[in-house]
Amino acid sequence: MSFRSTAEVIDRFNRAFVEGDRDLLTDLIAEDCVMESVQPAPTGERVTGRQACLEWWGALVDDHTSQFEPQEVVIAGERATIRWNYRYGPGPSDWVSGVNLMHVRDGRIIEALGYSKTAGEVPLATDN
Repeated sequence: MSFRSTAEVIDRFNRAFVEGDRDLLTDLIAEDCVMESVQPAPTGERVTGRQACLEWWGALVDDHTSQFEPQEVVIAGERATIRWNYRYGPGPSDWVSGVNLMHVRDGRIIEALGYSKTAGEVPLATDN
C-alpha cells in the first residue's frame, strides 16, 4: 500500500457510501480501528477492530434503502470532520444530520466517532 493523505482516505471513505461500493473500504481501516456509531443514544455502539468495523460499515453501504450525503469535509492534519445527512426512508422527515470525527494515521482510519441530531425532545438549559 502506498501512503495516502487524510484527504484521500476520507474521500474514498465517503465515496464508498455514496457509490454503494464496500470494496472501497477494504484497505482504509486500521487493525486497531475504533468506531462509535450515532446510536443508541447517548453514547452509540462501540465497534473495535478492522474486521468488525468493515462489517458494520459494509452493512450500511449495502443498505440501498438509505442514502448518505456528505455535506462538508474539513481536513486538519490526521483529523477530519465529515458533516453529513443520512436519509433512511421516503418521507420528508426521514433523515438526520450529523458529523463524524475521523482520525487517520499512516493512510488508514484508526478512529471514527459519529454524532447526530436526535429526534424527539431534549431538555435545554434555556427551557428552565
